[in-house]
Amino acid sequence: MSDLYPLRLEPTLHPRVWGGHKLATLFNKPLPRADMRYGEAWELHDSSRVENGVLRGQSIATLLEKYGAELVGAGYDPTQGFPLLVKLLDASDWLSVQVHPNDEQAQRLEGDPRGKSEAWVILQADEGAQLVIGVQAGADKAMLRAAIAENRLEPLLVYADVRAGDVLSIPANTLHAIGAGIVLYEIQQSSDVTYRLYDWGRVGLDGTPRELHVEKGLEVAALDRLPELTHPEGDGALLVRSPYFLTVQHILDHNTLELRTGGQFQALTCVEGNITVTHDETTIYLATGATALVPACLDVVMLVGTGRVLRSCPPPQDEA
Repeated sequence: MSDLYPLRLEPTLHPRVWGGHKLATLFNKPLPRADMRYGEAWELHDSSRVENGVLRGQSIATLLEKYGAELVGAGYDPTQGFPLLVKLLDASDWLSVQVHPNDEQAQRLEGDPRGKSEAWVILQADEGAQLVIGVQAGADKAMLRAAIAENRLEPLLVYADVRAGDVLSIPANTLHAIGAGIVLYEIQQSSDVTYRLYDWGRVGLDGTPRELHVEKGLEVAALDRLPELTHPEGDGALLVRSPYFLTVQHILDHNTLELRTGGQFQALTCVEGNITVTHDETTIYLATGATALVPACLDVVMLVGTGRVLRSCPPPQDEA
């Protein structure tokens, strides 16, 4: 019998030139420096540390090395790190226009074990907030290269208006950008390989222009791809289905949800309200913005409370 239990996680916060302070005001994240703009809270990652129980203070990377499939489930190589990354993002300005490689390209171009497919669940959006979801029909790589060099890519981009509750799946090779005034939940393959194509002519936190990766970005970009925004609603709604992950929405209203893991890890992020997660004698509390990892070896956990939980996990083995 495993000694694992539901793990409440301490996120790692990352300053970004496009970030703000909503990770603190909306999700009660303690910002390390008041004078910095924080764009990302990495909720579940190799660097995340356990906040509860006898494993308190240990990182997911350490637990993965110790427990292997008990933690992450069958079909993963523990030496390649935890397979998924969960983030909360606060974009007070535009992120760069970027693209990510697929698995084969990441291995070939970077020597990394995996590429980056991702998906976004919009939690808050200012009026008029937009995403970039691709490029205009007929735009080819030569046109994009010239426009980037001349700092005039904007007219070639395709923009989409967004509101809270919208969901966008972004397979690897999709050109994209998050706009200003958006707070979102992101689920992705655990990779930080980003090819930045365009950065709106700004400078980074160090006062110098951020590096672009135009040739690699254009090499992997699928220019004929425009992902579709969806707006799933209701308890049990399947928000995202990818070869790498599923995300389901659970809405609790003073009730109990019995969640069976099926031998797969479950990442639970409370995005509204307050819930508890219980397995045997372990109960953890998740306030708005908190994330827990339910190890794969746990058969069933009970969720109780009032709020909205986003649950991400691997797809069933026959879909992977």
